[in-house]
Amino acid sequence: MQLLDRLRPQSTVVGVAALAAALLVAPVTASAAPAGRVLGYVANNGGGVSVIDTATNEVTTTVADGGGGSPYTVDVAFDGTRGYVTNVRDNTLTVVDAPTNTVDATVAVGAHPAGVAVSPDGGHVYVTNYGDGTVSVVDVATLTVAATIAVGPNPDGVTFTPNGRTAYVAHDVAGPGTVSVIDTATNTVVASIATGSTPTAVDVTPDGTRLVVVNKASDNVAVVDTATNAVLGTVAVGFTPHGVSITPDGARAYVTNSEFDTVSVVDVAARVLVGSVPVGDRPIGVSLTPDGTRAYVTNNGSGTVSVIDTATLAVTATIPVGARPVGVDVHRVPPAGSTLRAGSATLTLRILGFTVRSLDAKLTQTRTGAPVAGRKIVFRTVGGLLLCGATTDSTGVAKCDASVYPLVGVGVLLQGYTASFAGDDELATAASHGAITLL
Repeated sequence: MQLLDRLRPQSTVVGVAALAAALLVAPVTASAAPAGRVLGYVANNGGGVSVIDTATNEVTTTVADGGGGSPYTVDVAFDGTRGYVTNVRDNTLTVVDAPTNTVDATVAVGAHPAGVAVSPDGGHVYVTNYGDGTVSVVDVATLTVAATIAVGPNPDGVTFTPNGRTAYVAHDVAGPGTVSVIDTATNTVVASIATGSTPTAVDVTPDGTRLVVVNKASDNVAVVDTATNAVLGTVAVGFTPHGVSITPDGARAYVTNSEFDTVSVVDVAARVLVGSVPVGDRPIGVSLTPDGTRAYVTNNGSGTVSVIDTATLAVTATIPVGARPVGVDVHRVPPAGSTLRAGSATLTLRILGFTVRSLDAKLTQTRTGAPVAGRKIVFRTVGGLLLCGATTDSTGVAKCDASVYPLVGVGVLLQGYTASFAGDDELATAASHGAITLL
């Protein structure tokens, strides 16, 4: 008898030969941990955050913005466990638990918050307050504003160097626009870089050596040497550029052109334009997948997200999202916690062995307590011998009976049983011990 034959949901027979085979593989070896999912978070200026599963390019849920009237952009903590959404009308920052896509908290910040970035160590979130010329520094542990930095008028995009020692803030000001340089150890502005007219977005190469600044009214991007704060040169892009995202290898920058309905692709080292990709109406935000193979672009006028294949520079999918999407960030998100609670089964004697009835366990999402349906639960003796397996129903419960030959022994069965869930990219592994009583 094969091991898989003994995973029948209702009745499982363990023969002598199968028992010997099972004992050879006990205890059960651990399987590889689930990798999690790569999700795209889209802040819709019309309200709510659309969550895209990049494996299917479908919106799986929409997160309410915690009372925020108009989210403007979104970022996710470095470990993927939290997302942060600015609400420009309500002067707040919404904190989202990424694995479950539920709202954690709402934090009051400055006037008309716009840009948001998470420090590389995950300890702080910097929020640019467009209306009062400040940056709020939010402590992630306490979800309170730990410092407020005066930076100057119309602060917009914000980013960090990979070591977290420096933050850059673009000022959406016409004429000789500037980028403020913040020392994050002291939370003070230590320099100002003139880059072009109305800089709106900033990003730093993964090696930390180059800063790319989008100059909206200059229709170009500036490439800055982060060691000297000197502008090395500019690259002309489309009309009214708005957002920027640099590939994981630091080679290229993707720039949205809001009035050209295109995305410009810039070679950062050579400072030349290498391509242009037509997308939807009024593209604003752009973010790349962790492997750099795709770029996700918000089309504010179309209410969609365009997916660009970075190898072919072609749009491969268009995803409907919410009204007036603006910010977008793509991150790997770990599986949500799961809880498995085993019940109590009964043991009855048969002529040729035993029957263990009503082995059961309930699987729920740890954070929300919601039952999880459609997941396989495996039941084993404490020593690891396979008893049976079943799939959770709509209430999160899996249940099965097992018929066992006498070689197993009453003493082994009365030690109870172990219910286990192997986990997947959405939910973490879980296990629980249940009792077996003799009738």
